[in-house]
Amino acid sequence: MIIQLIEINIPYVFKRYLKKYNIYRDLYEIDLLALEIRDLTDELAENTRHIILRNKEICYVKKREDENKVDLLILGSFVIFKELAKNITASGNEDMGHRIASVLKNYSDKRVYNLKLKSKQLSFQQTSLMGIVNVTPDSFSDGGKYFDKQKAIEFALKLIDDGALIIDVGGESTRPNSESISLEEELNRVIPVIEGIIKANPKTLISIDTTKSVVAKEAIKAGASIVNDISAMRFDKKMIEVVAEEKVPVILMHMLGKPKDMQQNPFYNDVILEIYDFLNERIKFAEKNGINKIIIDPGIGFGKRVYDNYEIVNRLSEFKGLSKPIVVGISRKSFLGKSLDLEVDERSEATLIAETIAIKNGADIIRTHDVKQTNSSVKIFSSLSQVED
Repeated sequence: MIIQLIEINIPYVFKRYLKKYNIYRDLYEIDLLALEIRDLTDELAENTRHIILRNKEICYVKKREDENKVDLLILGSFVIFKELAKNITASGNEDMGHRIASVLKNYSDKRVYNLKLKSKQLSFQQTSLMGIVNVTPDSFSDGGKYFDKQKAIEFALKLIDDGALIIDVGGESTRPNSESISLEEELNRVIPVIEGIIKANPKTLISIDTTKSVVAKEAIKAGASIVNDISAMRFDKKMIEVVAEEKVPVILMHMLGKPKDMQQNPFYNDVILEIYDFLNERIKFAEKNGINKIIIDPGIGFGKRVYDNYEIVNRLSEFKGLSKPIVVGISRKSFLGKSLDLEVDERSEATLIAETIAIKNGADIIRTHDVKQTNSSVKIFSSLSQVED
């Protein structure tokens, strides 16, 4: 069972669900929301539908013949959905009722996440910044500018001064069409840099951007506190063991294919739904294996079409329903360049605009190259949210 609160008042979203559920009505309610409950058995779907109809609410049913599952779509408002959650709980289905209530709470309330690290508590009371340090010769964004160990360390320290809470160190390029590198080469690139950063500033929070379990383990030994795995622990089956044993937070990201082929005609019927369900599955997998310090990333630019990326930014708040901190990486991505005809070094302003929208829509962490300018946006948004009469 998957529960998702959908911003169906967005016209193109409404049209998509109108077609899926054969809805015969116009979009005329500005505050209209939808609650979709997916992957139900026939019996559970029918029982839930009766409760909804008894409450005189609108419910649509979609039978998925290929999977023998049923999806329900309920139209209404927060007030309606909260009352419905109570009634479903009272009817005996406490699991569904509580889960609906949890999704609503995560979506509407100010969220504060606390992740316990080995040395400190990582708290997200406002959007935090993750500075990017690519120790690669072929990064799309900086062209190997920080491939030199000392330059990489100095840049990391500058990012901290500019306001980065986390430094994300990666030694293997994940740009489209990039080839993977050997384990030995990746270790040689990242471990000396992590050690150098920790030596210069022992309190630095470092995330290791890798899909290799050995790199993750060695990086943690060197001082890293977080594992950032773009494969969501799918490429290396031993990654789950390392993360569980070391008790570090893990970032689970959505991606189609691998960097080498991820941009070769990616396709989605519904990009938000498919990413939501993927992340929901990976969260359950991680939790089943003893991992509960989880951060999610919808994977902007990783196996996405240009308009998919814009839709993710626009509907980012829907991912709050998964009850995990959300990290977003927009910085200098090609979708900005393609839609505005900008080269990589010309995307600074476009990046900041998109990051600001992501902050507004619920990003807990922004992964960025330009920490100083993004930090200004975070501060302004924080000030706006604290305005009092």
